[in-house]
Amino acid sequence: QVQLVESGGGLVQAGGSLRLSCATSGRSRAMGWFRQASGNEREFVAVITANGGTAYYTNSVKGRFTISRDHAKNTMYLLMNYLRPEDTAVYYCAARRTDLAASTLPSDYDYWGQGTQVTVSS
Repeated sequence: QVQLVESGGGLVQAGGSLRLSCATSGRSRAMGWFRQASGNEREFVAVITANGGTAYYTNSVKGRFTISRDHAKNTMYLLMNYLRPEDTAVYYCAARRTDLAASTLPSDYDYWGQGTQVTVSS
């Protein structure tokens, strides 16, 4: 069973920064960050390939968020800069089964973390 443990959420003022971490176990696999605001469906934020060579971002976070991974630490990160109130949500990290490509669809992910709250005040 793959375990994903997130950390790094919190309360920040608009324009501020946070870095989320997702510690995982097992072999390297495609992973991503998704978020769910109150009353909304879970949505794609950023995903990264198993080797870390390619990343994809939803348009609203391009230029502000950076997804990365450290294979030695088996950890994925999401650096969030210039945060906006509309970024407020519970952020989840997710992983696919080994050997599957990165995907922007939440339904394609097999393993999920417990979620971490990010709140951006105006």
